[in-house]
Amino acid sequence: MKTSIFKITAILLAVVAMSCDKNNDDDMLNNLSPAQVAELTSIAASGTWTIAYYFDTDKEETDHFNGYTFDFNTDGSLVATDGVVEINGTWSITDSDANDDSPDDDSDADFNIAFSSPADFADLTDDWDIVQFTSVRIELIDVSGGNGGTDKLVFEKN
Repeated sequence: MKTSIFKITAILLAVVAMSCDKNNDDDMLNNLSPAQVAELTSIAASGTWTIAYYFDTDKEETDHFNGYTFDFNTDGSLVATDGVVEINGTWSITDSDANDDSPDDDSDADFNIAFSSPADFADLTDDWDIVQFTSVRIELIDVSGGNGGTDKLVFEKN
């Protein structure tokens, strides 16, 4: 009897373990439809945005971007400005990215941001996983392949 209970418990644990994904895909919008990609692209390009929250691996760094607005242009250019300084980068939304940090994460949609400098803005450079979006908020996350830390980035529309 104990052997049967042990076997049933082991099988149940195996089933539960296989149903769990280490990337916590329930927290992300994977496999966005082309219509959803178009919707998010349109939302991002429809006004200026601020960074409401930025957490870099082990600490919050939102204040590094205070006073900056971000303009996601339809041509793929990204401009951050504080009214005096203008920082140029690029952005895109892709169905998947061969350079994604997670080798088993090849079917997700990525919100790609690239800045070459300054250092604070270069830290935003990544292929972010899309957690959720509305017409006024875009929530992104990235789990580092190197140190396993989690970065979070939230844009809110002005």
